[in-house]
Amino acid sequence: MPFLPTRRFVLQGIALLLASTALPRLSWAAAGGRLTVAADSEPKNLNPAIVASNGVFFVASKVVEALAEADYSAPDGLRPLLATGWEGSDDGLTVTFRLREGVKWHDGAPFTSADVAFSAMQIWKPLQNLGRSVFANLAAVDTPDAHTAVFRFSAPTPLQLVRNALPVVSSVVPKHIYEDGPIADNPANVRPVGTGPFVFADYRPGQYYLLKKNPEYWDRGKPFLDEIVFQVLPDRASAAAALEAGDIQLAAFSAVPLADLARIGKVPGLQVVTRGYEALTYQLVVEINHRRKELADVKVRQAIAHAIDKTFVVNTIFLGYATVATGPVPQNATEFYTADVPIYDFDPARAEALLDEAGYPKGANGIRFSLNLLPAPYFNETRQFGDYLRQALAVVGIDARVVNNDSAAHQKAVYTDHAFDLAIAPPVFRGDPAISTTILVRSGVPDGVPFSNQGGYANPSLDALIDKAAVTLDTAERIALYKDFQRDVAADLPLINVAEWSFTSVASDRLENIANNPRWAVSGWADASLTP
Repeated sequence: MPFLPTRRFVLQGIALLLASTALPRLSWAAAGGRLTVAADSEPKNLNPAIVASNGVFFVASKVVEALAEADYSAPDGLRPLLATGWEGSDDGLTVTFRLREGVKWHDGAPFTSADVAFSAMQIWKPLQNLGRSVFANLAAVDTPDAHTAVFRFSAPTPLQLVRNALPVVSSVVPKHIYEDGPIADNPANVRPVGTGPFVFADYRPGQYYLLKKNPEYWDRGKPFLDEIVFQVLPDRASAAAALEAGDIQLAAFSAVPLADLARIGKVPGLQVVTRGYEALTYQLVVEINHRRKELADVKVRQAIAHAIDKTFVVNTIFLGYATVATGPVPQNATEFYTADVPIYDFDPARAEALLDEAGYPKGANGIRFSLNLLPAPYFNETRQFGDYLRQALAVVGIDARVVNNDSAAHQKAVYTDHAFDLAIAPPVFRGDPAISTTILVRSGVPDGVPFSNQGGYANPSLDALIDKAAVTLDTAERIALYKDFQRDVAADLPLINVAEWSFTSVASDRLENIANNPRWAVSGWADASLTP
């Protein structure tokens, strides 16, 4: 008989794993302590100024700070960090930032406007995955004094875009550490030096990242925690078991499987939290290679949309922790969202009729044509949806062959080699359509850029709309253009938006000030605390 591990055995195994990491001992203070967090990945580059991704922010945002952070209660949705204020010129050609005084880098050097100018011109604009778009027209950053940075643009750039992008694209790094030698090879990319509430202390591959309290943090009296340990636990069942054993106090980004949430939420001392991710909405998207003759026909794309039961996907794959999508802007982005778009109800009969009209009748074997389908390997839900989509397409006569790859192979196949017909992607909506949303459908994106239009879709009128919105200064007019953008995308279906989902956290009820901003999991945690 095969060995079946008991729950007690799993908990004992997790305890042994955590003990084996040999973390230094910590003396607890009443308001301090060590917060141990489950981490399911190990980013090799921890510089968020270069790699603006949630996996990097999860660890690095506690060390390296941005100019501003998202906020639930602020009128413009932002809380000042390294910048205390900002204003744009009427012509959209300058944005002036007033910078916080009395801030020090973790090595003791003063933070100044020179660091902001260096980060913007040498990293955000030329190197960062998202900054390349936001700061495409940034021509220079003037530094009239140590605490003022004036961004000068060569073309009108909406303050709304710059403001919405700040939490994601404006992580500042120290000029004096990065100015000599290749930026990509700098050791600070793996042992970051910042101004944040925590100092990077140690990294043991396969074991943990260790952050320690910054005693010189500019927000006096913070942070409350003494240490944060990101414990590497790639298996989600391990994270759940470690929480129940009391060996960790937080599992964020849905590290606990959705199927376990109802049970684990009843465990004494644990809480399930769904807030704190509103600015990190993930979108389940079917990417389409328009180089394939069948998929270049809008009727075929419409047929695929009608073949998908989005409600079933939300209720069965996401267990209700998601929302049916209508287009490329999620419903919780109330500033931009419109429901006035073409809708493709679940209707296999309509799908079959459209395929017949497009000239692809069923053969004797019941198959119209075959496609390669590549689900992204990042989440269980994307893989499960790949299996579902294969079955849904089979119902209407499309033979979809699932090709599973690891992360590196998937990104190369889809975004560099274009070796796919359909792919499943989980892009992130980051608060503004110009940030990692329009890039999904705009033509002309170089090969190799992940989460971008690598399907060969080209629509000059849609490109012109995107380009016009990028330089439209009037906020109301800009919002109207993005509502047109949603209608056009939903009509022509360069890709198919299926669902929108956020994440859950499971935490000890001793963890206080959790989920108090819309990007909490990737913010600084200066006010997080553990009750003794």
